[in-house]
Amino acid sequence: MAVIRALSSEIGALEQIIHREVKLRPEFAILKTAPGIGQILAATIMLETGTIARFPRPGQFSSYCRCVESRRVSNGRKKGQGNAKNGNRYLAWAFIEAAAAAVRCCPQARRFYERKKAQRLPVVAMKALAHKLARAAWYMMREGKPFDVSRCFV
Repeated sequence: MAVIRALSSEIGALEQIIHREVKLRPEFAILKTAPGIGQILAATIMLETGTIARFPRPGQFSSYCRCVESRRVSNGRKKGQGNAKNGNRYLAWAFIEAAAAAVRCCPQARRFYERKKAQRLPVVAMKALAHKLARAAWYMMREGKPFDVSRCFV
């Protein structure tokens, strides 16, 4: 218990320093409206993304976040592999963490995850949920509108 208390106080001190030093943009408040995205994940996504205008489509943003598979297919056959390590590893981590938290706090996200988990492996289902959240984050940052569950989980 002493270790947990010591680590919790250190984490709290680091969070205060981060919020004091980081210049928050309007995207920060918008990202916090999504399920599973709190203050630290919103700050991480905001800072690692930079300006959202450099991603013309949500698929490109999801690819940069490492939320989609890198493969080359022609006529249904695998023709090679892409570079799976391209993109931002911190955004990949942030969206997986957001997906794990969203499963716990959002019934629609949990239903999506359970449906995907019944079809595929749990890891693939979590990655699919992270991809949904990454696409939603792109739309939220581009349009400046808060998260809408009905648009994300249809």
